[in-house]
Amino acid sequence: MPKRVVSEERRRRRRPTKSGRVLCEALIVETALRLLREHGGAGLTARRLGLALDCDPSTLYRYFRGMDELTLAIGDALIGRALHGWHPTGQWRADLRAVGLRIHAAYLSHPQAAVLTASRVSGRAGELAADEAVLDVLRGAGFPLAETVRVYHAFIDTTLAFAALDAASLALPGAARRADEDMWRSTYARLPAATHPRIAEAAPLLATRMVTSAYPTALDMLLASAENSLGPVPHPARPRRIRTTPPSPAGPPPPLP
Repeated sequence: MPKRVVSEERRRRRRPTKSGRVLCEALIVETALRLLREHGGAGLTARRLGLALDCDPSTLYRYFRGMDELTLAIGDALIGRALHGWHPTGQWRADLRAVGLRIHAAYLSHPQAAVLTASRVSGRAGELAADEAVLDVLRGAGFPLAETVRVYHAFIDTTLAFAALDAASLALPGAARRADEDMWRSTYARLPAATHPRIAEAAPLLATRMVTSAYPTALDMLLASAENSLGPVPHPARPRRIRTTPPSPAGPPPPLP
């Protein structure tokens, strides 16, 4: 006889753990984010997560098929947080800029999690909501479908690529990160103009800019390029006023015969 399939809802644990908490996906994801922040990617294991939640590690598989599915849920949670409270204004460049900066900031608030998840595709609710929002902003701005997809592709990949790059730097041990930042002052700033004239003239600016994220600049350049490809958008024709009641008669009705 085939094994009876238990619904996903029935697999959820309803009894509280020893510490009195009732498990749910949101609690597991939040605890996983804390472990990543404290111990890095290597510290996120079912055993350590079970200890942190005060439950048997096998209980986690009532909620996630495995640690990889949990990783996808973590990434999706970051995107969901980024969009929380965002509402489009109708100004497509400002709206996309706000979405991009929100996603970038959400990932950088949890750099260890960003390193694990920025390159993944979860297909979960937060990710789908973000994709729908970006596509809707572009289509509402008047971009043709093919151009919408082209700009969307560049926008999403640029945002996630910078999130992964900047998060990887933040996830470094403090000493290593400071050494990288000091390199612009200790090495680049001391190169002689005779051998490296372009670096020498740019050294003061490089020392200032290269320790910050280039994402806002790259995002503005991408949106400006998209605006140039869009060209002038014709204003929609003013809708005609349609009568909903019959006109009043011009004069008295004719007499009855």
